[in-house]
Amino acid sequence: MLPPGLAASAGTPAEVAWLRGVLPAAQTVAHLGVGGCACDLVRPRDPNPREDERHLRERYFRMGLDRDTIVAELERHRRRRPPPPPEGWPRALAGFVAEHARNAGPTVYELRFGRVADAASPPDLTRAANLPLDRVRSAPDRWLEEGRPITVAR
Repeated sequence: MLPPGLAASAGTPAEVAWLRGVLPAAQTVAHLGVGGCACDLVRPRDPNPREDERHLRERYFRMGLDRDTIVAELERHRRRRPPPPPEGWPRALAGFVAEHARNAGPTVYELRFGRVADAASPPDLTRAANLPLDRVRSAPDRWLEEGRPITVAR
């Protein structure tokens, strides 16, 4: 069901427990990404790798991460990734979301910054929103905003 080049890895038991509190019928928690992170799924990277990484370094520094953790996060971000499909990663993700909504029903998506954020805390439910599938399809590069759990249903 995943578009070629998109990868999924399993969530932690704590994430599964949290999700079942939001969607009791939930079966799986997965982290989606291209290469080592999800950056490409929502917007194109800065064509200048130095500028792209400068932005990330600043964000990690503001999070209070130590140098070794920042270096590890940047290495994960640099991990080799496949070229985008002709329609681009945001549209490929929207296609996956549409197929998943048809086959599996309501699903929660959340864009988080870095693996450290994944482990640091559960999603902020005060920012949660419901979004109809047609909105995902009509704005594939704008429906998923960082730090906001979005439940998509058809």
